[in-house]
Amino acid sequence: MKKHNFYAGPSILPQYTIKKTAEAVLDFAGTGLSLLEISHRSKEFQAVMDEAQALFKELLEIPAGYEVVFLGGGASLQFCMVPFNLLNKKAAYLNTGTWANKAEAEAKAFGEVVCVGSSKADNYTYIPKGFEANVPADAEYLHITTNNTIFGTELKKDPDVKVPLVADMSSDIFSRPVDVSKYDLIYGGAQKNLAPAGLTFVVVKTDALGRVERHIPTMLDYRTHIKAGSMFNTPPCVAVYGALETLRWLKEQGGVPAMQKKNIRKAEKLYNEIDRNKLFKGTVTCMEDRSLMNICFVMNDEYKELEEEFLKYATSQGMVGIKGHRSVGGFRASTYNALPEESVDALIEVMKTFERNH
Repeated sequence: MKKHNFYAGPSILPQYTIKKTAEAVLDFAGTGLSLLEISHRSKEFQAVMDEAQALFKELLEIPAGYEVVFLGGGASLQFCMVPFNLLNKKAAYLNTGTWANKAEAEAKAFGEVVCVGSSKADNYTYIPKGFEANVPADAEYLHITTNNTIFGTELKKDPDVKVPLVADMSSDIFSRPVDVSKYDLIYGGAQKNLAPAGLTFVVVKTDALGRVERHIPTMLDYRTHIKAGSMFNTPPCVAVYGALETLRWLKEQGGVPAMQKKNIRKAEKLYNEIDRNKLFKGTVTCMEDRSLMNICFVMNDEYKELEEEFLKYATSQGMVGIKGHRSVGGFRASTYNALPEESVDALIEVMKTFERNH
């Protein structure tokens, strides 16, 4: 039976990436050595790093004056690295989910933090409206989390504010065009839409660095990693290679605009079924805030007792990873770039069949 991978992260990767990475694990670049054992200082791996950074810039149309660095530590380490490097006195944060909340809390150790909007009291079921007007003019940046994997909300356009933006784009990077020039920094864990777990990407405007008055430890200073070309310490080589193959695949597919069209089509199909099917309902209260990447839904109130039964049935039909996060319950279908439309169609058919049987 074909498996349909809806895990939120680590999550589905293109078969192209998996195949190419598996080949490199056996014999990397004709060296007769495995990617698992190659030196990151070898010319063969240096070529991987160079191409991955170049493709990242090309596909996101990153303007001059920005650098792409690959790090470890996950997006969670960036919750402190961002304010360590950018926050001198005051920053603004938009609280739209669990990870946004954690980022805001971490930043308070480095300076004044102004929360410009929060949907926490309503269990993060929408994106706060009008938050742009609440951003202080003297804030050094506004931090946003563009897609909220746990609660299924998404900011689908770059906010229009007069201060630089900083964004956690862990789960929607390369899913839609981004005006990078509005941002001082974009970061994310790669394990949702780009590469195997263990890699963190950072896109940073170089002239935004060096402005804080505090001492920054060497490993936490973005300038260290820019200067060393992401090789200051040993990078996660397999994950970087996986990212390269995904970036090559993205380019072959038509790049970010092509991905956006596919993602909109997949999401519309599944949301239409959730809205039509009498057994289910979406968890996001504002339709325009519904994520294209993480589609969250629950059983309608009168059918709550069928939740476990549906999960078992869906699993038996090859649906993998659709159980919702423990803080929300219900179900979550992550429809990242690599998820084929046929998987969405298969889940819809499972939902329709379950409805007919009940």
